[in-house]
Amino acid sequence: MRITKVTTKTGDKGQTALGDGTNVSKSHIRIECLGQLDELSATIGFACVSCKDEKLVGILQYLQNDLLNFGGEVSIPDSNEILLSDDRLIDIENNLKEMNSNLPPLIEFILPGGDDFSSRIHIARVVCRRVERKIVELLEVENRAERWIQYLNRLSDFLFVLARFYTHKHEVDESQWNRSK
Repeated sequence: MRITKVTTKTGDKGQTALGDGTNVSKSHIRIECLGQLDELSATIGFACVSCKDEKLVGILQYLQNDLLNFGGEVSIPDSNEILLSDDRLIDIENNLKEMNSNLPPLIEFILPGGDDFSSRIHIARVVCRRVERKIVELLEVENRAERWIQYLNRLSDFLFVLARFYTHKHEVDESQWNRSK
């Protein structure tokens, strides 16, 4: 699907079209999932503008492309077309494993923060968890790809490790949870 016109006025009455042309309410769970996937992509983009590591920016932009492919699958009900391949899950796992191998083990929960980039990545992580919950809700009413949940679960793990990795690499202290406060 190519967007030839942004303003169509078809949404002025609370309806929108899915990728297959079906009109649904803008409150439909599928539209909510699409909106949350878009928000996650925008949040990752917001993090990219504060990242000083071109390799990491490239990885994050690749993830944004994944999210567009993911949205493509969500937007077409009853389709078996795979736009988000299993290879992308493997790539995330490999990146996660590589970054995690360079980190000290977690002793306690950490407080989201660090520096500007890490803080933005932590925000992307919690948005990812929200998207995951909404996708689970969609899958409770539709029999669709279980890999969607796997992808989002792994992506949120990756974002957590990425925030720690970046903080560690740039020698920013990780604030740990203090149970006594």
